[in-house]
Amino acid sequence: MPFIEGILKYNSLSIVGLEKNTGKTECLNYTLKRLQNYPCSVAVTSIGIDGETVDQVHKTQKPEITIYGGNIFVTSEKLYRQKKITAEIIDILNYASTAMGRLVVAKALNTGKIMLSGPPDTHNLKRLLNELKNKYNCKMTVVDGALSRLSLGAPAVTDAMILATGAAVSINLPELVNKTKFVFNLISLPQADEELCERLKDLPGGLYAIDNCREIHDLHVKSALMLNSTTSDIFRYGHTIYTPGIISDTLVNKLKTQKDTESFTLIAKDFTRIFASPETIGTFLKKGGKITVVEKPNIIAVTVNPLSPSGYVLNSDKLRDELSNAINIPVYDIKRIQ
Repeated sequence: MPFIEGILKYNSLSIVGLEKNTGKTECLNYTLKRLQNYPCSVAVTSIGIDGETVDQVHKTQKPEITIYGGNIFVTSEKLYRQKKITAEIIDILNYASTAMGRLVVAKALNTGKIMLSGPPDTHNLKRLLNELKNKYNCKMTVVDGALSRLSLGAPAVTDAMILATGAAVSINLPELVNKTKFVFNLISLPQADEELCERLKDLPGGLYAIDNCREIHDLHVKSALMLNSTTSDIFRYGHTIYTPGIISDTLVNKLKTQKDTESFTLIAKDFTRIFASPETIGTFLKKGGKITVVEKPNIIAVTVNPLSPSGYVLNSDKLRDELSNAINIPVYDIKRIQ
């Protein structure tokens, strides 16, 4: 069963779509179904809301989320009442309420359909993942992503991830491959060394420098986005810069225009914080600059949906072959392996 055994090496998995309608829910359903063949307890939740039957943008039909007897799921009180399944409530979480009520931890007693609404932020998602593992004895928790969830850092919170892409990103095959490859390369950025990551991971927003003795210095810049409005020398302590916030073209351009770009390292909280353009990132790296991350997921697979929301269909075999050659890992069309 493609990539399922790879998933079982980890305790948590996020499935995220590069855009809406890239087949993320199909991939989620495939994963949950195949996991039933293995002796492991499975939980499922979401960042935000997912599982609706009609796409709210394109008004097209969407597959519902199917879970199985014995699965644990976490959703809001309102959506729990709308479930199409028999379940028993295990717990109600007061620390991670949403606009649709508190989060309900429940156990499915049979196979059925649900909508998911999970923690609205990565802090509470981390806490929930820890509880599902240690308090509820779940071997694997699958986190369902949604539109724009990449920006919330959820993929970096989980141990592993699957990226769903497809014709919804672009019906131009070279453009689709290039956009997916860029995101894949960001996901694959190397992690900074463990000791430094431990000291950086809980720092609040701002901009920091790490000197040659590995001391961390607060540069007293509230955000990398504010570099244009500050005259401070951000390199006065050294050539390694860290920000837990968004990395835009402004910061990367400041690094890449230095005379000795190859001596500079930019550390991001995780790949989802990097909003600099592919051209800017590419130039910085070509000049010898380095980018590392504090939190890094293990990417298990890339899946593709060759059907665009407008009805245009790309050739699945050609799409998978070209994308696989570009990123050098297996690429799957879920509907062809069920």
